[in-house]
Amino acid sequence: MRFRLLAVLLTLTAVPASAAAAAPAGSADLASARPAAALSASAWPVEIDGRTADRYPEGIAWDPTRQAFLIGSIATGRISVVQRDGSARVLAQAPGVSTFGLHVDAVRNRFLVTYGDIGNGERSSDATAYKQSGVGIYNLRTGRLERRVDLNTTRLNPAGGRHGVNDLAIDAVGNAYVTDPAGDAIYKITPLGRASVLVRDDRLRSDTIGANGIIWDSAGYLVTVRYDTGQLFRISSGGRMSEVAVGKRLVGGDGLALTPDQRLVAITNKLGAPGVEAATVLTSRDNFRSAQVRSTEAWPVPGPTTAAVTPHGIYVLSGRIDVLIGGGRSDEFTIRRLP
Repeated sequence: MRFRLLAVLLTLTAVPASAAAAAPAGSADLASARPAAALSASAWPVEIDGRTADRYPEGIAWDPTRQAFLIGSIATGRISVVQRDGSARVLAQAPGVSTFGLHVDAVRNRFLVTYGDIGNGERSSDATAYKQSGVGIYNLRTGRLERRVDLNTTRLNPAGGRHGVNDLAIDAVGNAYVTDPAGDAIYKITPLGRASVLVRDDRLRSDTIGANGIIWDSAGYLVTVRYDTGQLFRISSGGRMSEVAVGKRLVGGDGLALTPDQRLVAITNKLGAPGVEAATVLTSRDNFRSAQVRSTEAWPVPGPTTAAVTPHGIYVLSGRIDVLIGGGRSDEFTIRRLP
């Protein structure tokens, strides 16, 4: 039962949108995330395999200041730097029991990470399981925790219930937008750390896993994917929500990433829904009021959760969460480039 609950509430990554997905136009973040065709993808390996004591990373982000990846950990909650050779070292201590979505905001010298307790962290307890839910804000250079924003308060969630935030995106002025797959809301956090509900909508609510991955587009809107049904939703900066018209549903939709040339990369898996393990690329001619599927790449590594846009291509994380759900144990992870 424990692992069934994990499968239901875990893919809560999704992943992260990538560090470059929501960066302000012209920023260092976008400069570091130019399409792979503009740079030499061969400079980095197609696949990066690593091991870490901070097991089961679910979220990933590209750090342009280090030219490396940041990953979280379901097991310990710590945040690590991963180099191109797969070596990992701890950058920051955990803001909570487990960590999920990551976003690097290099313009403001910070990174943000969602945290919570889905019952399988090393420090999980009855006092925190499905209650702990928030965002940690860190100094990017030092890894020091600067602020912790609690998103499971009576002001934000007066109805109570289970909560566990998962992914986040950042707009041009530094506001963060956070999904809660166990709830029915998208939260907004100002640069000063003030939290509010951007939108609360029954279409986000699920008996299993609801709104998961999220991206911000510089045109002024968000896109999120509902994991269990595969629906995409467009949300205006004012909180107006509408379903994106797509020819197919992305069931098992976990992490989202947006490239500078407006390709939306959606990572799907079957960790908690009858989805397929794949990376799907979509484009839009109307600011994602509708979208067209351009390609779907079956993923060769089990349990992909999200993607990061880098100068060397789009890389997808598989943190062996499939092993965790199956009752096993693994310290391995794979970061593989999308062809």
